[in-house]
Amino acid sequence: MILSKYPYLVQQEILHNMEYTDLFLLSFVSERMKKLIKSSQMNRFKSIGSIVYHVDKTVQPCVYIHEGPFNKTIIRILKQKKTENDFQLNVCGKIINFRLRKETRNENSYPVASCDLSEKECAIQSIHNYFLEFFGSSVQYHWKQNLNQKEEYYIPAIPQFQNASFSIEMYLKCGFADMKNLENFFSSSPVFKAIRMNATRSKEPFNPKSKFYQTESIESQQEKHTFPDLLRYFQGKQAFIRCGRCEILNLIEFVNKWKSGEGFQKLEYLEMRICYHEVSQTQVLNGIGPKYIDASKQPPTHSVPKLFRCYVSDQNTYPIISHSYVVRESDNRVASVSIQETTFFFGVWNKTEEEFLRMAN
Repeated sequence: MILSKYPYLVQQEILHNMEYTDLFLLSFVSERMKKLIKSSQMNRFKSIGSIVYHVDKTVQPCVYIHEGPFNKTIIRILKQKKTENDFQLNVCGKIINFRLRKETRNENSYPVASCDLSEKECAIQSIHNYFLEFFGSSVQYHWKQNLNQKEEYYIPAIPQFQNASFSIEMYLKCGFADMKNLENFFSSSPVFKAIRMNATRSKEPFNPKSKFYQTESIESQQEKHTFPDLLRYFQGKQAFIRCGRCEILNLIEFVNKWKSGEGFQKLEYLEMRICYHEVSQTQVLNGIGPKYIDASKQPPTHSVPKLFRCYVSDQNTYPIISHSYVVRESDNRVASVSIQETTFFFGVWNKTEEEFLRMAN
């Protein structure tokens, strides 16, 4: 089929019904073809939720478009393994070997880029630069490094991508003693979108000024609430903490620090689950001096979209419905406070106290 023989609207319709992988490969036919795809599919590309580089310790990305409940693979990047079906493409000045691959007989094929280990970083960078030019800079690009299990601690490789966010998983085993290199890793990396961490014990704590604490969303399973010490030093938006024990005084200090405006300026939501003992609601409330919505009224429900989701269905934070709230002195902003057995919930509203109280039915 010679696409150029058809009127523009017909060309547009044909391209609109093609998979992203096919459009990606078709764009290498000629510069004219690439321009046609970009101009005719502009609105389609702008509607892309995000392009995700999903990697593990081997750093062999599976790149997919997150679209609704499905992930549509665009390309995979693997260690070199030549086959007779390989073909070469010039990707932003870098010649890369490709082949087509199918996971199952009924699925569409997608391109696999293969390269030597020494050239992998350059190949990944070239492919990302091509995506930026092809799909556009308005698309969200996300590098997501996952561990399939509790692996030994290692410092992941983070590419120097433009217009991208990054999330990682990390397992710090008992007796962890490489804090210097870990701190150097965080200081030399961009601020992370999300970190999932399993931490037991360390011979030394994180530096209170560590860039780690600037991470937008942290999900941490830890033995002690002080490693990492999110209740004191967290500067991001959302924190999900599961720990063995936590002193009531530390929860009180956290709330009072937020109330005074001394910390947690960006905070939207904090959840702390304590495994080995319940949280005394009486002690916490006595320590933070909350205000209360009239008992005859229904409190508003606090829930915000999660910045990082483990599962497609896990889209929002746990709903907080509480008559107890506190007010930040500096800007009169409100936070709902709820204590349910072993869990402490804290949800910040983008509302003044007056606006918040009007929401109560």
